Amino acid sequence: MSYQNPRLSQYREFLKGKSASVIGVGISNIPLIEFLLKNDVRVTARDAKDFSELCEINPKVKDFREQGVNFVLGENYLSDIKEDIVYKSPGIRYDKEEIVKAVENGSLITSEMEAFLSLCPSKIIAVTGSDGKTTTTTLIAKILEAAGKKVWLGGNIGWPLLSEIENIMPDDFTVLELSSFQLHTINKFENNSLPFAKIEFPDVAVVTNVSPNHLNWHTDMDEYTEAKKAVFTYIREGGVLVTNIGNDITSNFGNEAKLNGIKTRMFSVKNTNGNLHLTGDTIYYGTKPVIDASDILLPGKHNIENYMAAIGATYDFVTPEDVKKVATSFGGVEHRLEYVRTVKGVKYYNGSIDSSPARTLAALSAFGPEYKRKIVLMLGGKDKNLDFSLLADVICKKVKAVFISHDTEEQKVYNTIVNNENYDKEKLNVEICDGFDDNFRRASEFAEEGDIVLLSPAMTSFDEFRNFEMRGKRFKSLVADLRED
Repeated sequence: MSYQNPRLSQYREFLKGKSASVIGVGISNIPLIEFLLKNDVRVTARDAKDFSELCEINPKVKDFREQGVNFVLGENYLSDIKEDIVYKSPGIRYDKEEIVKAVENGSLITSEMEAFLSLCPSKIIAVTGSDGKTTTTTLIAKILEAAGKKVWLGGNIGWPLLSEIENIMPDDFTVLELSSFQLHTINKFENNSLPFAKIEFPDVAVVTNVSPNHLNWHTDMDEYTEAKKAVFTYIREGGVLVTNIGNDITSNFGNEAKLNGIKTRMFSVKNTNGNLHLTGDTIYYGTKPVIDASDILLPGKHNIENYMAAIGATYDFVTPEDVKKVATSFGGVEHRLEYVRTVKGVKYYNGSIDSSPARTLAALSAFGPEYKRKIVLMLGGKDKNLDFSLLADVICKKVKAVFISHDTEEQKVYNTIVNNENYDKEKLNVEICDGFDDNFRRASEFAEEGDIVLLSPAMTSFDEFRNFEMRGKRFKSLVADLRED
């Protein structure tokens, strides 16, 4: 007999005949609306956009109206919420005036993610942090898959998983990347009449690091930190916290978790006191070697720490051989410093997502001193009127050549680099190109064996491409066309 999720059955029974407001008709909430309609819920969809904009984003929206969904759109989309259940999008604060009024009117406040967490029958590994969470989440999923596990990937990456809840089995693994917005309202409301109102999750919590972020949304750093802490505050019995001993905030998380009886695994490339540490070129768990750092295709010490976090999260379920299989084959999350290919001794990396000077600075920092004057950098796109001076300083000290497509009319990027006090035309070649393909051609022709060609544009893609994904795919296509002879 096939598995029947008892929690899902109970939740469906609860939903019958209820009314629900879905706030935000976005990627995660489209499948949510479909789920609710299938379970005889009267749905009101609320969004600041107008109906034609929503239809352009997703044609299913038109079908929803034909299926009886009521739409409240525009400036006052949060007015007069009186539905039985409110599924809030992560970007709406729990203490927003209209949400507070809805609670006073008797509405139950939840979200697509909170509903999923309360119903998921599989082991859950949840990852959060200020940096590195997408790579770490992806690594965890790939390592589990290498060990032959059935893995569901969701949260901020992958597909909204509530729509897959019927297919998820107790022996599976669900790996979630969770933002502070998603964690902020976990168990925040007294939803006592909601089935499984008290959410207990995950089986493994990972916090990569915590540093100031999203402080334009959170009231202060304390609130942001507390939101991140929710990933292990409600951990299931026997659960494990994996976190960074080299970060002051997450080190405190680890100490607090230990005091509360939670099994904790700490990691750091700098601190050998952690359970996961780097000695020489080898990552150890305690005294046991796991993999050599040189096996990892992804550049930078931060990616060694991402692997440490993933090893800590999967340690009970996989072997070192499974980890090595991923380390030696995984080139990175697409468009995020993604290793593409080596041609004639030149490595090609796709960082198309790097649409600001700060992101390109971060990309360059991933390559250690052994790459000094071996980086051929592709810059360019549509300028966001950002300051390139700090980036120019690092380029002049570290990079071998820069090719720029679609610089501003004033040649802002070019001039910022060549006018930098550290610029030396004998050591750094800087050229302006005629579009993206010309940029790639000249970069690949200039690079020599032992160099890397790095696409890290520092500008948006809107000069030639609809989005950064299209720009990255064009880069990968051009790399694929390169000949070895």
